Amino acid sequence: MAILDRISGPDDLRALTKVELEALVDEIRRSLISNVSRTGGHLGPNLGIVELTVAIHRVFQSPSDPIIFDTGHQSYVHKMLTGRVDMFPTLRQNGGLSGYPSRSESEHDWVENSHASASLSWATGLAEGLHVRGETGRSVVAVIGDGALTGGMAWEALNNLSAHPELPVVVVVNDNGRSYEPTVGGLARHLSGMRTDPRYEQTLDVVKRSVSRAPLFGRPAYDLLHGLKTGVKDVLAPQGMFSDLGIKYLGPIDGHDLGAVTKALEQARGFRGPVLVHCITQKGRGFRAAEEHEEDRFHAVGRIDEITGKALTTSAPSWTAAFSDALVTLGRQRPDLVAISAAMLHPTGLAPFAREFPDRVFDVGIAEQHAMASAAGMATAGLHPVVAMYATFLNRAFDQVLMDVALHRLGVTIVLDRAGITGPDGASHHGMWDISLMGLVPGLRLAAPRDAPRLTAALTTAVGVDDGPTVLRYSKDVLPEPIEAIRAVRGLDIVRDAPHADVLIVAIGQFVQTALQAADRLARQGISARVVDPLWALPITPDLVELARPYRLVVSLEDNVVVGGFGSQLRAALADASAPGAMVSLGLPDEFIPHASRPEILDRIGLSAQGVARRVTERYLALLDDVPADLPIVSNQ
Repeated sequence: MAILDRISGPDDLRALTKVELEALVDEIRRSLISNVSRTGGHLGPNLGIVELTVAIHRVFQSPSDPIIFDTGHQSYVHKMLTGRVDMFPTLRQNGGLSGYPSRSESEHDWVENSHASASLSWATGLAEGLHVRGETGRSVVAVIGDGALTGGMAWEALNNLSAHPELPVVVVVNDNGRSYEPTVGGLARHLSGMRTDPRYEQTLDVVKRSVSRAPLFGRPAYDLLHGLKTGVKDVLAPQGMFSDLGIKYLGPIDGHDLGAVTKALEQARGFRGPVLVHCITQKGRGFRAAEEHEEDRFHAVGRIDEITGKALTTSAPSWTAAFSDALVTLGRQRPDLVAISAAMLHPTGLAPFAREFPDRVFDVGIAEQHAMASAAGMATAGLHPVVAMYATFLNRAFDQVLMDVALHRLGVTIVLDRAGITGPDGASHHGMWDISLMGLVPGLRLAAPRDAPRLTAALTTAVGVDDGPTVLRYSKDVLPEPIEAIRAVRGLDIVRDAPHADVLIVAIGQFVQTALQAADRLARQGISARVVDPLWALPITPDLVELARPYRLVVSLEDNVVVGGFGSQLRAALADASAPGAMVSLGLPDEFIPHASRPEILDRIGLSAQGVARRVTERYLALLDDVPADLPIVSNQ
């Protein structure tokens, strides 16, 4: 029987011998490679954290001692060790195991962390709460890595934690030198110095051996050693920043030496105050294909061959690639065009631009707020910045868009990848709030292109705007074939026409294709529908309102929450214009949507072509039965 099959919880780890633990580590890696290669997921980060996670669960008493995983995609091993190994064939599948910590799955999952740099704030708050309640015997462990320590929120938490020497918080830095790619910035250079300078450990070894051979002469010797150790740290590898904050520092430690990590964690637990344990790990460890993949060490993969690491699915044309090509072309024409990434050059398609224009790309690390505010500064200096990020991560930079970019009427273009329903990464990664948030920003213009030609055109227009922010958003779904307009009416693209149509479907982005498919279904039911793409979704234009006014039924269709979204703004504009018809706003429900494939989710919430056609038919027939036209918004709830 495999050792991993005998692990139903952390208590089972403590009964294992050293030989059994080493065998367990190998089994975990084989299981990760086998399972994630079939389901897709965050393989590289978890291969690098195996020994570290085993040691944490041997030393601390989960769930009594809360374990908080920053960038929770590195929690797969934790899940295996807390009774969920049998669920891994369902990882990220509809109804299956989440790719992030999930409180509904296990009492060992305290926080459903998925956005970076929040774990230390959570850990500090938990420890403060336990202290106030008098539960002083419990430790709180925060595991932070994959670049999350470059986020400003992590340093806000460290600053606060340093003011509470009584809190038993153990910060475990899983330092693999990377987020998606090599970590950037001054902090990264400091940590790199600790990883690579052999003089640090060599000097400490000499000091320790010398003192150990000398006769015992009390506290002065300890103080001298401790002072010299601090000086060596500051000179050779400047991690004194942690000591200066009043946080005990242990390390750097080989994160793949189970014995060394266990010993360090035991020391940290016994300190009963804030301690930072710095562990050096290798992303993708144990899988040669990942170790040799310099781009991102298999940070996240789809279905791959578990031996060679080669993808098993054919790459389809992507929105990201279309944006990348368009940006490089514009970069050749516009020397003032620069690009900003928050540690995601490759995932957002900025890598080709960086290769051709290395001096015009700025990777700020996992720091979306700083990315947006620095873009405001660059725009003020006469450049036009393009800030590319996942739509879900824009949430953290809203204040900077509003107060730093829009308030100053600066030309900054924000490009949002993975907008709308993304699929197996679940609730935290659906980019479903950006239209609602951006709709609050005065002077902001937002486009959701329906295909690659419209994406190129929108980007070209956006980088020419210098009096306010522009936003482009697009899906993770497959890039559709070009959808040509039949004609333009008042600057709006009519993509499907119908004589004497009673229904107007106003669709944006990826849902233009869905609207066309739904209109075909409606035609078979005897309902004629015209489909229009407004090209620029926000602000709602008088031309769109004028076009929509005569219709008995206007339907909006968007890959964003209904509340505050494109449809809500169109409804308000039509109401202000006293339009006589009824309106149906179709979009995402105002709820956290669990993981599944994109088609499965859209079918469940009624936004497949069939679902859209059915709901439009129901409302249209109700209108024929003289149901009042001023019914409330129809959403998916």
